[in-house]
Amino acid sequence: MSKSMFSGKNILITGGTGSFGKKFIEIVLAEHDPQRLIVFSRDELKQHDMRQQFPDDPNSPVRYFIGDVRDKDRLYRAFHGVDIVVHAAALKQVPACEYNPFEAVQTNIIGCKNVIDAAIDCGAKHVLTISTDKAVNPVNLYGATKLCAEKLFIDGHAYAGPRDTRFSCARYGNVVGSRGSVIPIFLEQKQKGRITITDPKMTRFWITLEQGVRFVMRCIEQMHGGEMFIPKIPSMNIMELAKALAPDCRVEFIGIRPGEKLHEVLVSEEESRYGLELDDRFVLLPIKTERAMKNWPGGRPLPQGFRYSSDDNPHHLTAGELMKLLGPVA
Repeated sequence: MSKSMFSGKNILITGGTGSFGKKFIEIVLAEHDPQRLIVFSRDELKQHDMRQQFPDDPNSPVRYFIGDVRDKDRLYRAFHGVDIVVHAAALKQVPACEYNPFEAVQTNIIGCKNVIDAAIDCGAKHVLTISTDKAVNPVNLYGATKLCAEKLFIDGHAYAGPRDTRFSCARYGNVVGSRGSVIPIFLEQKQKGRITITDPKMTRFWITLEQGVRFVMRCIEQMHGGEMFIPKIPSMNIMELAKALAPDCRVEFIGIRPGEKLHEVLVSEEESRYGLELDDRFVLLPIKTERAMKNWPGGRPLPQGFRYSSDDNPHHLTAGELMKLLGPVA
């Protein structure tokens, strides 16, 4: 990866004390030489804990800003002089969003609008938000708010007008071993000899935290503005996942929960009309014009009716590959 994009730049990440933010900070510090690396989040305890690993002493580019993306004035203060913004702040837990819908809207939608306004007015050059497969044909409020956030960011590119600020999105699937995902749940249930599965036919996309961070960084390097980036990542059936993690456990089927899908989709049939395929990813264009397509030489138009879903994904994750991805977690 070229260092030129991030070296010497002022970089800010919202929701920076989350698992993505920590890995992002780790990689940028190890491989690049930023002028400033700003962690923007609302949890002072998490910032305190993170400061032990990434201190903000005078010799370090790391700086910590306590703030909420709902607070537009605080965002403006934090965005002053920033070149690159990664917007990772969001309410992500599906049940919490269902029970607190207005809070989810305030953070995931209004907060996203505030980030867009602050980035444009403060002159940030590259701004990328992180989305989820649950934003495609959403069946729960979390997915619906992330769909709105995607639309705001893609339209934000046009909203910026002649200014140099560029907006794009990165959308990917479940992060292996992340908090609240099924893998930690299985590992915990394994201790009791019984695991619960919603439906034996269920499939999911999987990506590691490091893969997600590096994908986002590549997208920032290559974005022209207005694109949706989707990585090509493997899928796995929930039963195969359970056999790999807990082969000797009894399985109890509990049924699909409200707001849950049997399979996830990263590119829908409707979106594929504006999509290009590259070797390692799909790129959805805001408008499939000849000018936009020239930005992606080698990009192949997607066939009519194309759909990238976890149930018919040609890249199937084997048990051995899963255990290798998990490493010491399993």
